[in-house]
Amino acid sequence: MESEYSRTDVTCYDNGTEVREYHAMIHVKSPLLPFPQQLEAVMEAYKQLLETFPEARAVFKRYFLSDAANQANEVIVADVTDCAKSVIEQAPLDGTKIALWVYLQTNVHTGMTKGGLYEVNHGSYRHFWNGSVCNLAANSEYQTRLLFNEYIMQLMEEGCTLKDNAVRTWLFVNDVDLNYGGVVRARNQVFFTQGLKHDTHFIASTGIGGRQQDPNVLCQMDNYAVKGITEEQVHYLYAPTHLNRTSDYGVSFERGTYIDYGDRRHVFISGTASINNKGLVMHEKDIVKQTQRMWENVEVLLAEADCTFDDVPLLIAYLRDTADYAVVHSLFEERFPEKPYVIVHAPVCRTGWLVEMECMAVKTIDTKFENF
Repeated sequence: MESEYSRTDVTCYDNGTEVREYHAMIHVKSPLLPFPQQLEAVMEAYKQLLETFPEARAVFKRYFLSDAANQANEVIVADVTDCAKSVIEQAPLDGTKIALWVYLQTNVHTGMTKGGLYEVNHGSYRHFWNGSVCNLAANSEYQTRLLFNEYIMQLMEEGCTLKDNAVRTWLFVNDVDLNYGGVVRARNQVFFTQGLKHDTHFIASTGIGGRQQDPNVLCQMDNYAVKGITEEQVHYLYAPTHLNRTSDYGVSFERGTYIDYGDRRHVFISGTASINNKGLVMHEKDIVKQTQRMWENVEVLLAEADCTFDDVPLLIAYLRDTADYAVVHSLFEERFPEKPYVIVHAPVCRTGWLVEMECMAVKTIDTKFENF
């Protein structure tokens, strides 16, 4: 889908059941436009998206901004749609000031819970999305601890727990080289108290550089949980030939998680970089080889869920060094010429990692569980 000022890349998953899924990545065509015009182009593209797929409802959005301090308020004022929204400074590296990822579904009921989560309801499942959650505690450790404590209380109000129902988190860390350690300490402590341990499981997650409009916000969290799933439906991805357990080097997240419904499998791949099964950075200072190893690691994780990149509707890639964009962009264009993706500026949590990516996948299956 194209207009004079924007391009929208869309994928659709349709297995013939009630719930179709769409992922859209909206890009601005010209970096020469001032921000108000770029924002207007994105909002017009989103309007066109809804007109093209009138039965679909947005369940989650993420705005990628080049300068949140000067842009976030305009986005919040412009986007009044009823949807879970994440707004984060992770500059699109094509030179524009804004890009937008939209996740849509058909035949679902939506609304806000009393606790502030955005609910997407279909059948016996209740899906809870949340975005741009933050606070102004003294440091990144306290902020993260409060974020998780609040989230635990929100889940409890819906009869859920962090251990049994939380599926995916995103932690955006302002100055990740300085503040990520506090985020890790808080997450480790909270998870331990909630029964999330090496010998139970953690949660699929991305911990990455990203800034809110208020520079005093050191950690922003987005999250996703599902009520109605059973322990039998949830599986965790390890890929031991290529990756180690994150707890081996003191952090606590799963490399990937998948959930089986009666009609489809949802796969959530955490932020994945060029790492080996000893926890070591592979191909230091070589952006080409790091990108290729990153893809290989993701492929192995997907394979463990009986998926391939063909089952992935959209890709998000993070670069530490903006000077690597031209190389990484050319690699992605060569390998994924038809797939929606965005490459943004966001330092990875270890300085040796030059690039990281995350994705979701969806695959048709037939199980005894209730349909999505």
